[in-house]
Amino acid sequence: MSAGASNPEYVNARVRSRRASLFADEDYRKLVRMGPSEIARFMEETEYEREINALGARFSGVDLIEYALNRNLAKHFQDLLDWSEGRLYDHIARYLRKFDVWNLKTIFRGIYTDTDAEEIRTDLIRAGELEDATIERLLETDSIEDAIEFLRATSYYEPLTVAYEEFEDHGALVPLENALDREFYENLLADISRGPGVEPQEGPEAKYVEFLQAEIDFRNIRNALRLARSGADLDPAAYYIDGGVLFDRADLGRLVGDYDALVDHIAENKRYGDRLSGALERLRDADSLIQFEHALDAALLEYADTLSSIYPTSVSAVLSYILAKEREVENIRAIARGREVGLDETEIEEELVIL
Repeated sequence: MSAGASNPEYVNARVRSRRASLFADEDYRKLVRMGPSEIARFMEETEYEREINALGARFSGVDLIEYALNRNLAKHFQDLLDWSEGRLYDHIARYLRKFDVWNLKTIFRGIYTDTDAEEIRTDLIRAGELEDATIERLLETDSIEDAIEFLRATSYYEPLTVAYEEFEDHGALVPLENALDREFYENLLADISRGPGVEPQEGPEAKYVEFLQAEIDFRNIRNALRLARSGADLDPAAYYIDGGVLFDRADLGRLVGDYDALVDHIAENKRYGDRLSGALERLRDADSLIQFEHALDAALLEYADTLSSIYPTSVSAVLSYILAKEREVENIRAIARGREVGLDETEIEEELVIL
């Protein structure tokens, strides 16, 4: 943990510069018309030049694109930590643990589907706190049970051990993935000395809490919808993550099967309804679960942007940038993978989060 005063003005100025260099929606529309090698050449003319050149001798096609994306993402987020001091550093470092959760989920899915370790590795984002040696050891494990045992020294071990019993009963990864989400978000709120569900007051730290509450709300929606779609005999309310303001467990169980009622519930909440009018329309227009999930991603990004404009000296601008950078990486990855498997332009565009 760092000591000393925070420096949000300096960091936010650097973040604004980085945000301006992100791909525009028009760039994505260009990329969907390209093959993987053309996409890599396009990236070489952008801020991804260093990664493409460094990795080009070892990889090609989609592998080159994915490794370059993940290395660039990790570099940018390390820059955020290098720039930050004091309490701001602490907030960012703790938030970036979300990529430990991402990597653990990715490894569990890979073990579950018997995917080759090298293929799993291309999806990992080395931007959290787990050491590379730990991740590499996890990639060598043959079972989810062994992977969990290797995490004994981490805070994830106990909740994963409990969730593993339900995984064995139902054969679905949902209990394990939710245990990781719950451990991350609930600890993150506890780290800033506020109990789950506490309404933020005023000031820059309050905007951090408000952002986390929104992310928890939208994560609860996503998890419940995916669980309902899975067909597994699991109660969505049992996988509720404390800390949001939009639902309680009963709400989630009641609304998960009704998109229209779910959107109405979001719109009726003063916090979201007043700030997400455009995003709510996209949610209403979604005609598939994947489109609904992409609309949720866009809504969270729009909400983070709104918070950062309300209180520009808070950590919200940094969190908004992290989400926007993630969106860029995921969009480019989706385009490259879509082109590789022969999807047409319309099908690929449906996989993108475009505001």
